[in-house]
Amino acid sequence: MIDYECLEHEDGQRIIGFGFFAGIVGAHNGMMAYGKRTGLFNLERVYKQRSFRELIHNYFGIRLPNVKIAVAGSGRVAHGILEIMNLMGIHEVDPDDYLARRFSYPVYTQLKGTELYQNKATGKYSRMEFHEHPELYECKFLPYAAQTDILMNGVYWDKTVPRLFEKEDAKSDNFIIQTIADITDDEDGSVPINVGDQTIEDPVYGIDKTTLEKTAPYIENSIDIMAVGNLPNELPRDASRYFGEQLIKYVLEDLINNGSAIIERATMAKDGKLTEQYEYLEDYASGK
Repeated sequence: MIDYECLEHEDGQRIIGFGFFAGIVGAHNGMMAYGKRTGLFNLERVYKQRSFRELIHNYFGIRLPNVKIAVAGSGRVAHGILEIMNLMGIHEVDPDDYLARRFSYPVYTQLKGTELYQNKATGKYSRMEFHEHPELYECKFLPYAAQTDILMNGVYWDKTVPRLFEKEDAKSDNFIIQTIADITDDEDGSVPINVGDQTIEDPVYGIDKTTLEKTAPYIENSIDIMAVGNLPNELPRDASRYFGEQLIKYVLEDLINNGSAIIERATMAKDGKLTEQYEYLEDYASGK
């Protein structure tokens, strides 16, 4: 049994994944939600389009207000978000300018590791140290929350990684974010006011800023959350084509022949037993 998600190049980069299309759909849905909240523009739903190429036609002639958008992350999801930002004609600005002023046109800034996290003791950021010891780090996103209308979240998160903000922060008058597209979609994760999944048909809910309880979307004194776990399903043809292309390019020949180190590293079970690097799943596999 080979796990597609564990197929990696030698440098640890995943070979196959739907993150780019999750970013595409999530960014579109986040912009759609902001348009519905403000009534300033309207976007059609992605799943009603036949393809990504057809989706792009929705952006021709669209007039956006002078929103400020924070894009958190630097992986495949973030690359998908940036694709939509650029297709919509939203201008990129560097983080310092973003924090310093408002603009007369729509802008976004991309917040990578060095902008988001710092070592608690030294105030510095080391990518290797952060990946190995995220518990040593704290997040420094909050100043951006005071300057951001829409947050597009594409950061990887697990329980050892600091959240972008804490729940109580969302109650503050300085927290002006109105719409959050939590594309990586971890309940109570990097976006702690994500209280669970929605469906493709109904992707957005609200969080009351006073009580932090779930509400209907687009109402006063609330923050809209777009949280859907299967976003690439809204572009099934494009996502599946990309998946197949990557599989054929990097893996198929090895599968047909005698295997490879790439396949071995992704093999979870063989001859009815968990392989050595996946033995930590023994309790789960045995039903304990």
